Amino acid sequence: MSNVPESQSRRRLIKASALSLATGGLGVAPFFGPWKANHAWAQAAAKKPLVIGLTMDASGQYAASGGEERLGAMMAIKEFNDKGGVLGRHIEAIHMDTETTPATASRVAERMITRNEAAFLIGAVHSGVANAISQVAQKYGTVYLNTNSSSPTESGKDCHRVKFVWDGNGTNFSHAIVKNAMKVNGKNWLLLTNDYVWGHTTSKATRGIIEANGGKVVDELLVPQNTRDFAAYLLKVQQIKPDVVATAVGGDDIKALRQQVVQLKMNNKPAWINNQQDWPDVYGLGPEQIFGVFGTNWYYRLDLPGVKEFVAAYQKQYPGVAIKVPGNVYYNGYMATRELLRAVERAGSTNNIKVIKELEGLKVNARDRMQHFDAYMNPVTHQMQQTIYMATYNDQPAEKDDIFKMLAHVSPQEVEDKDAGGACKLEPYDATPSYEQ
Repeated sequence: MSNVPESQSRRRLIKASALSLATGGLGVAPFFGPWKANHAWAQAAAKKPLVIGLTMDASGQYAASGGEERLGAMMAIKEFNDKGGVLGRHIEAIHMDTETTPATASRVAERMITRNEAAFLIGAVHSGVANAISQVAQKYGTVYLNTNSSSPTESGKDCHRVKFVWDGNGTNFSHAIVKNAMKVNGKNWLLLTNDYVWGHTTSKATRGIIEANGGKVVDELLVPQNTRDFAAYLLKVQQIKPDVVATAVGGDDIKALRQQVVQLKMNNKPAWINNQQDWPDVYGLGPEQIFGVFGTNWYYRLDLPGVKEFVAAYQKQYPGVAIKVPGNVYYNGYMATRELLRAVERAGSTNNIKVIKELEGLKVNARDRMQHFDAYMNPVTHQMQQTIYMATYNDQPAEKDDIFKMLAHVSPQEVEDKDAGGACKLEPYDATPSYEQ
């Protein structure tokens, strides 16, 4: 092992014991941590807890969504712990704020793996954050679940053997929405784009579908992250007079944009399309501010088996939270974590390569997913292929929180991102450091 990089050798425990790593001249502590910490477990004859690192934002542009996806992951972990854990081991979750910042995300991932002994990492909304975490995770071979980042690059050029993407991406949502919107609203489109990788790649996908169907992009306006004053952008929209404005704007930015569009009475004309609308970004807004058509991958009032029970479990577990019903972000956090732990059980091991192979072959029936169509993991891109929904504001709500009207649902095959397979080059298994915690 003397020619193996130190960062990899500390995780390669399949053929080496903790003792041999400690005394093998590598200059690093054994992966299993200080003897003093492990001595207690040895004395108690108990299995060491399985540590999962939660890499969710608690501040920055996506703090609200980060909080929701963390609650979803914790719900799945609680369900397993209530049944005795996984493989007879209690699951411990540690969380560190990634601050919606890639540099912070890299440091958090490095610390969780090398100091906190996290076997797996879960969480992200911002695509730059997700990409940063996945680069560190691949270095160590750590299985990483990107729960909510929907940039096409995450399952395209920035894919990794250890990374699995659980949300629909910008291309999926554009396929579901754009064609119908062109028929209804017109062919002249303006793109309003958050100026980072998710915004760019999502708008690129939207542009391609518009032009392929005979439409025209008359302009594209780039919006810096953390923009709160949209007056200049909305003035340009008024001057250009497009038929449709397609936004790829997220987090706190989309909240500010929606409020200012209403203030200028622009919410009805032109037509507005938001590629994807995350529940935490609109929860609590009034009817006028939830204008336009947008995509999602789940809703708490879908008339499907298991949905009511899932909502009741959320409300029982989190009675004091501000968001009273779960949305798509929470759903993705829960589903990703549940399927990871199921994969560990099927593998009968925490060996990362075995878990990766289980996830690559994952199929989940529609009932278990609480969606209209069966879902499956694409083994080439590591993106979950699933039902995509189109929605708008619900003008006849059944209850206070029933703010979405579901317009249509589309099968995974109809919205497939066909470019991702060519762009994604997964690392070979034998080039991915192997470990078993």
